[in-house]
Amino acid sequence: MGYGSDGHVKKPSGREINNLVYIILEYVNGGLLFDVCQSLGGMGEEDAKFFFSQLCDVLSYMQSKGVAHRDLKLENILVDSELNIKIADFGFATFKKVNQLESYSGTMTYMAPEIKESKQYDGKKTDMFSIGVILFILVQGIFPFKEAKKDDICYSLIYNNELDKYWEKIGGKNLTPEFKEMII
Repeated sequence: MGYGSDGHVKKPSGREINNLVYIILEYVNGGLLFDVCQSLGGMGEEDAKFFFSQLCDVLSYMQSKGVAHRDLKLENILVDSELNIKIADFGFATFKKVNQLESYSGTMTYMAPEIKESKQYDGKKTDMFSIGVILFILVQGIFPFKEAKKDDICYSLIYNNELDKYWEKIGGKNLTPEFKEMII
């Protein structure tokens, strides 16, 4: 692990590039949490807790440092050989005025409605929204909605508190009432 601005590359053409900025990161050999979900499908509540509790710990740490990631998604969570998660891709992350953000950042299906509506938002709260979407996917194996917009059929059912219709529509019959209450 390290970083610097004195990187040097010699290309196959013979051209040399000096003074490159670089970061040396840990190699994570387990792949993406997205791939784990693709191969397993919905993990159910018990197995999802394993990953979700780690995600909550990481988010708590980031928030204690005043950092908002702003692009939490399965594709930005790495899994090592021990099934420990590592958050990646801090390209949209910020630590400046995290409770007064305005830029449109993130990935559509994980993005909180206030970002989509171009409202000022709290990056910590929108990160919480994103991990709620991740939890849903871990348990069910599907996205809870396409977009957190009122014209999205599934999201509008949640927004309008028509939860029985929502669970019927998405097929969430094997979930405990506690999970249904927690997730929505």
